Amino acid sequence: MRERGFTIDPDIRVAKTLPARVYSDPLLFDLQRERVFARTWQYAGHDDLIKVAGQVFPFTLMPGALDEPLLLTRDATDRTHCLSNVCTHRGTIVVEGAGHEQQLRCRYHGRRFALDGRFHSMPEFEDTVGFPSPSDDLPHVALGTWQRFLMVALAPTMAFDDAIAPLRERLSWAPFAQLAFDPNGARDYLVNANWALYVDNYLEGFHIPYIHQSLAAALDYGAYAVELDRHGVVQLGIAKPGEPSFQLPQEHRDSGKRLAAYYFWLFPTTMFNVYPWGISVNVVVPLAVDRTRVSFLPFVWDATQRDLGAGSGLDRVEREDEAVVEAVQRGVRSRLYDRGRYSPAREAGVHHFHRLLAEFMFGS
Repeated sequence: MRERGFTIDPDIRVAKTLPARVYSDPLLFDLQRERVFARTWQYAGHDDLIKVAGQVFPFTLMPGALDEPLLLTRDATDRTHCLSNVCTHRGTIVVEGAGHEQQLRCRYHGRRFALDGRFHSMPEFEDTVGFPSPSDDLPHVALGTWQRFLMVALAPTMAFDDAIAPLRERLSWAPFAQLAFDPNGARDYLVNANWALYVDNYLEGFHIPYIHQSLAAALDYGAYAVELDRHGVVQLGIAKPGEPSFQLPQEHRDSGKRLAAYYFWLFPTTMFNVYPWGISVNVVVPLAVDRTRVSFLPFVWDATQRDLGAGSGLDRVEREDEAVVEAVQRGVRSRLYDRGRYSPAREAGVHHFHRLLAEFMFGS
């Protein structure tokens, strides 16, 4: 494949945005599969999926982009694992459905594995030389845990602790012991646009006064702030007077600010949106070069705050975002558009994302 690279100037004042082809070129989307998605941390689920010893939970990592069959397990010693869900004999899927197991057994030829992935037994292999070997174990996949949340990476280029550090620092006060997943509030949205356009939109509050009337009524646009981390961005939504905000400890770095919401983004596809009522995890899944699924997964610690302030009306906000991002997708296909410019005051997060994308795709 002939690569058509691009660079993003580190000086936002002179930099140009991503070339339009990044949002529509299937070859560049294919490049992102291995160089971006396989090398970064992706949301896998929450700890209730494997709450007790013996629980197993099969899933496909990033269907449409990576399509990697994986398996979460909790073994008899209460340790959690993420394993390949592909049998090391002939490549069959090992576990088809969630449940409780003492061992993992491939239904094709009877190969068995322990819940930590170690090969256990295989019929009719008595005369096989050099068997078993470590290659007969199910490969382990890097698994990171922060509070209730599980993330995985096939070939991570950054440590999980480094990626998650901004959340650990900012949210050490939060009542995670009270956090409960709300399955009835979970939503999937199909967006007819490239995944990176959705992330672009997420990473700036520039559009809020123009697109989100309800959110603009709750947030102080002039005080909206963006902070950059090596592999992420945090946006601070400041509440207007009288709107709900966090009650932060006095020693907290943000104490004294009327914080209505934290918007944490982890490169490239995971968002943790923190409100007085709890956390909405947004998972961006690139299904195709011009089609994206966004999952809203609510975790609640104070249901009385659910319909108040910046954390209310999320379905409406998402649909407004969806409409504008799909319009941008149609626009970037134009023969007359290539690259734009950044607002240094409002688009530092977008610029940071574009630099990371260029770095991972082309080493620039």
